[in-house]
Amino acid sequence: MNSDFLIIGGGVAGLSTAQRLLQQGAAVTVLERGEIGQEASWAGGGILSPLCPWNYPDEVTRLTTRGAELFSAWAKELHTATGVNTEYETSGMLVLPPFDAQAAGQWCDAHSACSVNKVRAADYNLLEQGDALFLPEVAQVRNPRLLRALHQHVRSLGGRIIEQCEVSNIVVENEQVHSVTTSSGKFNAQGYIVTAGAWSKEVLGRQALRLNIKPMRGQMLLFKFDVSPLRHIVLQDDLYLIPRRDGYLLIGSTMEDVGFDQRTTNEARNMLWQRAQKLLPSLSDMTLVQHWAGLRPASPCNIPTIGRHPKLDNLYLNSGHFRYGVTMAPASAEILLNEITGVQQKLDVTPYRAGWGI
Repeated sequence: MNSDFLIIGGGVAGLSTAQRLLQQGAAVTVLERGEIGQEASWAGGGILSPLCPWNYPDEVTRLTTRGAELFSAWAKELHTATGVNTEYETSGMLVLPPFDAQAAGQWCDAHSACSVNKVRAADYNLLEQGDALFLPEVAQVRNPRLLRALHQHVRSLGGRIIEQCEVSNIVVENEQVHSVTTSSGKFNAQGYIVTAGAWSKEVLGRQALRLNIKPMRGQMLLFKFDVSPLRHIVLQDDLYLIPRRDGYLLIGSTMEDVGFDQRTTNEARNMLWQRAQKLLPSLSDMTLVQHWAGLRPASPCNIPTIGRHPKLDNLYLNSGHFRYGVTMAPASAEILLNEITGVQQKLDVTPYRAGWGI
């Protein structure tokens, strides 16, 4: 069975790209080396914003802003189509000191979407922290539910999904991808899209050119309260606490350059737990429900590479989103679909082509 497009990688980038192509009438096959949606997309916390947007270049905030704009309608579409509630909600984010107050203030003045508040334990169930920044428009989504909804929708639209299918070679003939060799045999298509996250450079092999995407491990903890102790996402430095509707509380995350090592460590568990207890002392009495790790597709300055290969006109890439793959997903799929179909882009996409390094 030939496809119009063969997508290599079944995370949020691959599934969102498949969804949009299928809605355009294309025949799509998704190949996943493990199980659909079980890598970095599943492992993340689902904060739909850069942690501190004033710390990132415009290329990042432009894409995350567009993704956040599209997310509400996208979540509703998935809920209607599949019955899976992704629990998208605008919960707001409280940014605790220390942070660059000048840069944050300038960003707030430009966006009119935040305010400085005095954090009080009685208001937020936190220990006193001083002046903080509240970003009321920051939303969140539950990643596993989003992935489940996307998986179901892609299948219902006629997408073919093959799991436990690892790509070992991209076969090129006459400056075109001719086929891919996998653990499940050879596959052919008219167009090929690599959305393999941290594994994208390895999948591309010789066709990766100077692409700089590598794995970066992040570990997270999960706790369960009868009633959530927090009303908003809380951020301090690189530590965040994410409250869910049903009392679950996520705590993350580490940033570890350890290659493709996806193991959890006692050191990371203890560090995250101890730091979180300094903000929320009630955590000291809680039992750890789950501890996991994911491998983010790290890229320079957190800028992904999206678009056509510079030398092979039927090969595309949608990868390197680093910490914000879920946030950027609907906007990245939009950019890629616009390039494939020739529709005018809504953003300046030049920065997202530069990752090839030529």
